[in-house]
Amino acid sequence: MESSLDALAARVRATRPPSGSGRSLVGIAGSPGSGKTTLAQGLVARLNEAEPGCAVHLPLDGFHLANATLDRLGVHDRKGAIDTFDGWGFLALLDRVRNERDHTVYAPSFRREVDEGVAGEVAIEPGARYIVVEGNYLLVDAPPWSGVRPRLDAAWFCATPDDVREARLIDRHTRHGRSLAAATAWAREVDGANAVLIEASAGRADLVVSGVIAEVPR
Repeated sequence: MESSLDALAARVRATRPPSGSGRSLVGIAGSPGSGKTTLAQGLVARLNEAEPGCAVHLPLDGFHLANATLDRLGVHDRKGAIDTFDGWGFLALLDRVRNERDHTVYAPSFRREVDEGVAGEVAIEPGARYIVVEGNYLLVDAPPWSGVRPRLDAAWFCATPDDVREARLIDRHTRHGRSLAAATAWAREVDGANAVLIEASAGRADLVVSGVIAEVPR
């Protein structure tokens, strides 16, 4: 298991085409609470330290369906499940990011404080060469998600012990307004159910990375 942020940054740089042109997309998948967002953000920060503006974090969470849509579909109580995302829209964005390099491509982010996606908050400038794509379902082998892996230059799986993930999730959910009992139930029944599918996709990754890697001091 890879455990060095600097080593991972070097791996990202190595995915760049030999010609030095083009754009590299590296995916980090993992279960809820695995630390993949922290890792992706830390990796992008490390890359940009050496070369400002070269790397961008692109989260799948921006493709959560809106809460009103989840209500209409009757699946709000399963928010975060694979069918509560716009997978086809995510694929289309990956194609845009790969091919449209002469202008800024805007992508949605996700704000936990409002529990909704925010349109156009992620700006992928023409000079961005390394796009760190991060999300739960990047390696799932079922349409439309099976189309994600071929669009990536490398794909990693962020692995963290179940008890650590659950503790992180309970802390996250309580910080965002749930009672301890409700947070625990969501972490086990909703996030836990999603993790079964996500963990089963780990075999499609090129590399397994530590879910605490971004917390390791320089």
